[in-house]
Amino acid sequence: MKTNSIPLRHIFIAALAAPLLMAGCTSMQTGREFNYAKFSQETRPGTTDMAQVRAVLGPPMGKGLVVEADGSMYEQWTYYYGTGNLTSPEKSRFKLLQIRFNQAGTVASYNWSGELSGGAPVESK
Repeated sequence: MKTNSIPLRHIFIAALAAPLLMAGCTSMQTGREFNYAKFSQETRPGTTDMAQVRAVLGPPMGKGLVVEADGSMYEQWTYYYGTGNLTSPEKSRFKLLQIRFNQAGTVASYNWSGELSGGAPVESK
């Protein structure tokens, strides 16, 4: 007597293959969107403090410590955001902002990676 049931191994293979096939069609996102243009317009190294940065960008995605070769230490906040599609990597976008704070709690410097359409840094006068 022959049954019309699907063999268990076929169900198992289909269950493994489905997420892989769907991943090629879906968009990916990492991090949280943030406004670099507003940050660059309102930030003054040596003057802008942690509370002001948090008011513009929200809480950082990560915090760390930077130790320079001369022994100076800085608290570093990291913001990042990326979007893309596995089937179209040329359409992927990623931006990263790392802000260093001195011992007084003000912005010492920052590193920006992303499109420059967000604005250039403000010159201190």
